[in-house]
Amino acid sequence: MTISQMLEQSGILTLLGMCVVFSFLVILIAAMNLLRVCIKCFKLDKKGKAASSSSELPVQNTSNSIPAVQSDTNAVIAAIACAVREKETL
Repeated sequence: MTISQMLEQSGILTLLGMCVVFSFLVILIAAMNLLRVCIKCFKLDKKGKAASSSSELPVQNTSNSIPAVQSDTNAVIAAIACAVREKETL
């Protein structure tokens, strides 16, 4: 087998492999779209459930959530400071 025959055969094999992968990706995309349509038809998506249940829930007051966010931020800063101090001592 000559080098040109080997290169020709490797080129054909490469193209065949790329076609197989591309066709698999096309099949995968089609299957995902089909699954999306089926989920919407049977109303199994979370957006549909969240939209219907959110209209039933009362609106919460968010003015109390700011201190909670601040304390969470302080806890994260404290954890980072401890980790830096521990790293410096090693």
